[in-house]
Amino acid sequence: MSELSERKKQILAAVVEQYVKTGEPVGSKGLISSTGMSVSSATIRNEMSDLAAMGYLEQPHTSAGRIPSQKGYRYYVDNLMKNREIDEINKRIIEAGISSAVGDPERLIARASEVLADLTKCACVSSTPGGDAVIIRKIELVPVGIHSAMLVLLTSNGILKSRLCRLDCELTVTICEQFYNIVKSCIIGKPASDISVVSMQTVAASVDGDVFAMLPLMAAVCELARSVSDSRLVLGGSSNLFSHKDYGTGAIELLEFLNKREPLSEVISGISEPLNVKIGRENLYRQLENSSVIVAKYSVGGDDSGTIGLIGPTRMDYENIIPSVKYLTNLVGRLITQAIEE
Repeated sequence: MSELSERKKQILAAVVEQYVKTGEPVGSKGLISSTGMSVSSATIRNEMSDLAAMGYLEQPHTSAGRIPSQKGYRYYVDNLMKNREIDEINKRIIEAGISSAVGDPERLIARASEVLADLTKCACVSSTPGGDAVIIRKIELVPVGIHSAMLVLLTSNGILKSRLCRLDCELTVTICEQFYNIVKSCIIGKPASDISVVSMQTVAASVDGDVFAMLPLMAAVCELARSVSDSRLVLGGSSNLFSHKDYGTGAIELLEFLNKREPLSEVISGISEPLNVKIGRENLYRQLENSSVIVAKYSVGGDDSGTIGLIGPTRMDYENIIPSVKYLTNLVGRLITQAIEE
């Protein structure tokens, strides 16, 4: 790829930013007015023609101005976009929007999706951790009756789940002690995905004591572990897609795609960088060929734990949206970590 001259870079950046703002093709006179470049319209037109020949700009109609191509957006995001910090107004909107969910990681992630979707007018999809990333941190057994107890499970990423368990026999102090011995030696510190019915039945049968009293408790632990080991997707703001004229009737097909769990999970998983931007046909699925997908990781206790992603038209305000995504994911990770430590 040949390197662009400084003037071509300035023109490409101006075309992207003006088109993002107005949605209208950008002409040479408009560029001179917005950039203050001291060159003629003919010079600007020649430079724009070169950029079009190189694949960075497109001309929707013969007599129209130019618009960025997907290649142009890519170059802009990678090389021309200003590296901004989130502004104070958006920071306050995010903090106020998720404040009611602090202390409950699942509610926090769901609320974060809603807030980011409202702020950016895009669709937002987030995930909770799953698989080996979720470690069982604590299990409590709280007697609530002669034959019943509430099991409470806490994971390394702050997810808290509870389940009522009923026993056929009386719940004695001895049974509670046997249960905690099993939990301490065989469950705490293990990935939730490793806890299975077969393994727990084997453990229950190997201890001294009432096996039949242990089995319902172990089965309840397995159900709780299964409920936290699967990554859960949260989709927010999908109706925002109808407000973007760039999609036209394609918004319906995109919305149908976003409501399918498996492909959506692939879209936001498997990123190696803290933040990833895929533009148009860089995305895996045909339904996203006119969309950009911005995905960022959030970390809990220093470990990658989940992702938050935005889906919107390629004509989006990357310069302001990306700082919001970064700030929100960092904030979510920090708040969940604080909730666990407390």
